[in-house]
Amino acid sequence: MNFHSCVELKIYTKMATTKVEFNSGHAHDKDYLRGKTIDEFFAGTMILLTGATGFLGKALLEKLLHSCPVAAIFVLIRPKKDKTIEQRFEELLNDPVFDKIRSEFPSTLKKIFPVKGDVGLPELGLQPKDRDMLLQNVNIVFHSAATVRFDEPLKIAVNLNVIGTDRILDLCRRMTNLTSVIHVSTAYSNVDRREIEELIYTTKVKPHTVIRMCEILNDKMLKIIEKELIGQHPNTYTFTKNLAEQIIKDNGKDLPIAIIRPSIIGAANKDPFPGWIDNINGITGLMMAVAQGTVRSIVCNEKLKIDIIPVDFVVNTMISASWYNFVQRIKTIKVYNCTSSTLHPITWNKFGYFVQKHCTDVPSKHVIWYPGFKFTTNKFIHAIIKAILHFLPALILDFILKARGHNPIMLKLYKRVDLSAKTGEYFSTHEWMWHVKNIIKLTKFTRAHKIDKKFNINIQDVDWDRYLYQYLLGIRKYILNDNLDTLPNAQNRLKKLYWIHQGIKIFSIALFCSGIIAYWRY
Repeated sequence: MNFHSCVELKIYTKMATTKVEFNSGHAHDKDYLRGKTIDEFFAGTMILLTGATGFLGKALLEKLLHSCPVAAIFVLIRPKKDKTIEQRFEELLNDPVFDKIRSEFPSTLKKIFPVKGDVGLPELGLQPKDRDMLLQNVNIVFHSAATVRFDEPLKIAVNLNVIGTDRILDLCRRMTNLTSVIHVSTAYSNVDRREIEELIYTTKVKPHTVIRMCEILNDKMLKIIEKELIGQHPNTYTFTKNLAEQIIKDNGKDLPIAIIRPSIIGAANKDPFPGWIDNINGITGLMMAVAQGTVRSIVCNEKLKIDIIPVDFVVNTMISASWYNFVQRIKTIKVYNCTSSTLHPITWNKFGYFVQKHCTDVPSKHVIWYPGFKFTTNKFIHAIIKAILHFLPALILDFILKARGHNPIMLKLYKRVDLSAKTGEYFSTHEWMWHVKNIIKLTKFTRAHKIDKKFNINIQDVDWDRYLYQYLLGIRKYILNDNLDTLPNAQNRLKKLYWIHQGIKIFSIALFCSGIIAYWRY
């Protein structure tokens, strides 16, 4: 694919008939009428989307194509070591997230146009022609690109999450037809507070100071002072997302911008498909390991509330907020705490109960042992269980795999799950109170304009039991590539594993009791 021919020949001709005639902060009465509904607001618009190849980005891209009459969507894509822009774009178009679009109206995919760029580079790594094209024609920007690795080195996290956001703001300030900007942050950007309002909070160390340190200090020096810099933040991710919000407060005040703060983003509730998921990060990887029977102990305070939000609710909030940005026309930066625990709470205990129940309802053919786990806050007991029931079985299974001529992968897989569980321990042993006044107001606004069914953001509509059932089905289908036709065999396998599991428990108890008796007799 030739990118310049793609952009110049297809887009510029389309722009001539669909270009939107309004500027940021200077909209006319006809523009207000144009934005009375979401359809009217998005009709004929040009959108720039960063992070389109990520989980949230894919879901947003699909929803925009499926439900909004946009003219074009430019997706910023960077090359990787082993993949070109063309290859990454081709992979994106072939993703299962677009299955419904491919079957119903495949021509819509022609509205997506790749633009070579990288938020980690000066000027976003844009070619002059591409940059000029974006500056002249983009109306709406969705910025979701970020590094979400909790253990990312500070210098990399600052460059991508903080400076990268500033680069996007600089591009937006030069756009001549900009009407709305949405920045995706995280509900955990202020974990050093227990009560979090929909406000931008500042830190003792200012963003420009941290940026300057990253410019002049080497990695070794930064590692030494990192703990002091991030303060009560558990990792560089939440810290740099907070700094990015402060950058927006300082450098984005003249832009029509809003900040969306999602909590733990989980599988889709309904759109594009119930249970759709495309990664095993965080809670998804843990659920998969529990379902396969490889995780038996999790460090967690089960009395606390888990805050999980389906990806389609985040997407609907982003789209609704971008429209509301245009309609409300106020100079303050709106922040939306896109969370669940305030309005529709579920405890870790209940969450675990539903997961364990549905693990046995819809087992996968890849189940290794009968599912069963316990939450604990005692890290010593957790370490013992982990050694006996996690690492030891992984070593045994790897030995069997190697003996049969297969690659020993179980220990490697478990270490990955264990690392994910460790990074999540902070969030499973702490609880926060998020204020959601702006979310409630936005929900009422979408209901009043009768778009709440199409772009539902009311988390109270989620049935957690049903949602987690679909979630596990989604892991089965989209992660493990296990179709439902294998379910009968998987259920039979699970029954056998259950009786083996019970037999081993009885044998272990008998062995323990006989040991005690032998000890006292001796």
